[in-house]
Amino acid sequence: MFSEHATEPRLSTTDYLGVINYNRPIHLQELWERTPRMKDKSLCFIGCGNMGRSLISGLLADGYRTERICAIDPDPEQRDTARSRFGIEVYADNPEIVHQADVLVLAVKPQQMQATLTALAAAMDISQLPLVISVAAGIRVAAISRWLGRDLPVVRAMPNTPAMIRTGVSGLFANQQVGTEHRQQAEALLRSVGAVVWLEEEQHLDTVTALSGSGPAYFFLLMELLEQAAVVLGLPAEQARLLTMETALGAAKMVMESSHSAATLRQQVTSPGGTTEAAITVLTRGRIDQLVLHALQAARDRSIELADRFGNRE
Repeated sequence: MFSEHATEPRLSTTDYLGVINYNRPIHLQELWERTPRMKDKSLCFIGCGNMGRSLISGLLADGYRTERICAIDPDPEQRDTARSRFGIEVYADNPEIVHQADVLVLAVKPQQMQATLTALAAAMDISQLPLVISVAAGIRVAAISRWLGRDLPVVRAMPNTPAMIRTGVSGLFANQQVGTEHRQQAEALLRSVGAVVWLEEEQHLDTVTALSGSGPAYFFLLMELLEQAAVVLGLPAEQARLLTMETALGAAKMVMESSHSAATLRQQVTSPGGTTEAAITVLTRGRIDQLVLHALQAARDRSIELADRFGNRE
């Protein structure tokens, strides 16, 4: 049965074209009703670190059957953690399991990807055509196909750390071998831990990495600075922390639940001659807009550099 107590909707859905509708939450059961065979697909996670475990947790919370999920990880501690937490089969290495998988989820570090895929290629049957979903940052589809030795349906995903509490967001890109059912399978997997956005061009994943992939750290930094400033201005640290957290949560909820843009909401709370305007004036004079732009450009450029470094190996 589908869990009635699963963390409820991640505040968005997509229409498979990358358009997010923040006003119509969706449960994964709706996806599975559209494609009944989806929940019967066997998934094999290659790597069960933090992101792999987050995805497994989200699927199980939404009713995916334990016996349809397995994982492979060379680290005995990671294997023990996944096995005890989820009750799934976890192996150090098992070529037979790879043969049987309908979907392979690559959740290993970028620097491990070439060795991992080379080993997978040797274990896979030549007639096997699984969907490959990669959540490894910076490894492009061309590199994945090259290391696997053939053109398989591949979906690249860029989730972010709030996926660990099922409130993340992921950018997805599919190669030409990915069909409609494949897209639904990939979307069901990533939607189990948050919202999804489909991208038409793979290069845009570098910008997604800079925006939402690294984005939580930007908000953490702003919250950190707000707390510090409030303490300097006389508030006790615990009160400063609580006020900062609740303000961040409330502002995020207002943006997600409102039909107005963030710019409009900001203007609505910025009264002429008031306290908010005084603060905003300081920030704009300091060219906060240029700082943010340069920060995202630096993160995007670094994403491209890392992709070139790890993905160009033969």
